[in-house]
Amino acid sequence: MSHGSGSGVFRKVLLPPALYLVATPIGSARDITLRALDILASADMIASEDTRVTRHLMELHGIALGGRPILPYHDHNGAAQRPRLMAVLADGQSVAYASDAGTPMVADPGFSLVRAAAEAGHTVTAAPGPSAALAALTVAGLPSDRFMFAGFSPVAKGARRTFLKNLTKADATVIVFESPRRLHQTLRDMVDVFGEDRLVAVCRELTKKFEQVVRGTLGDLSARYADETVKGEVVLVIDRMPDVVADQATVEDALCRAMQTQSVKTAAAEVADVFNLSRRDMYQLALRLRDDAE
Repeated sequence: MSHGSGSGVFRKVLLPPALYLVATPIGSARDITLRALDILASADMIASEDTRVTRHLMELHGIALGGRPILPYHDHNGAAQRPRLMAVLADGQSVAYASDAGTPMVADPGFSLVRAAAEAGHTVTAAPGPSAALAALTVAGLPSDRFMFAGFSPVAKGARRTFLKNLTKADATVIVFESPRRLHQTLRDMVDVFGEDRLVAVCRELTKKFEQVVRGTLGDLSARYADETVKGEVVLVIDRMPDVVADQATVEDALCRAMQTQSVKTAAAEVADVFNLSRRDMYQLALRLRDDAE
């Protein structure tokens, strides 16, 4: 999170009892909303993924904790912390839950807390604000009328390819979070699964000093990042499957490339899905191509 001067514009208000989901900056500290500052200044208790991050954000904007409890709440301690937070809500007090960066519940550990609060009859409300997924979508230059957030891609290669194959026919622009260390491998897998002509935007360090958005085809960007060291948070925005009818030469070329790294059956199924063709026909074609090559 980048540093910035305190705003001094928050108001300490009397909050109705509720669980408040507070979106926090994904980069520039000044991207926080005035309402989010009011809630952080006024909530009876604050919970966050990392209390150090939340304390720092509050200090930047001149908000004193003032003796109020601030609790860490994350995947590893959620079960133990939820009873305490629920007790505060049951006592008619307010709880603010702040993410480390971005909008709570979007690839975030607070889901169980929200469900527990809602099931207990407590009010759950959002103070909307920054979101890496939406920020990437708006700058990608790809259709935004319909989109799908797919979360983080799996670390293991096999699981990642299965994850991508399940997105092949998504009739929407797809948003994926990725580690900079695995960017090239994921782009390479996307070429195999989606084809090298699918448009993509690699969005890095959004709202930060070194923000970068690189747009192009999967083939071009896979080649570009083959040997490039990438740092910072990465969001991939992938265009939806185009409505095209591939000619025989295109299909055969895709099959030949797929069979270089996969079995005949797997390659045939993958190409059939990409071009919306019969898997049985693709398998027969793949066998013929393999026999001809031998």
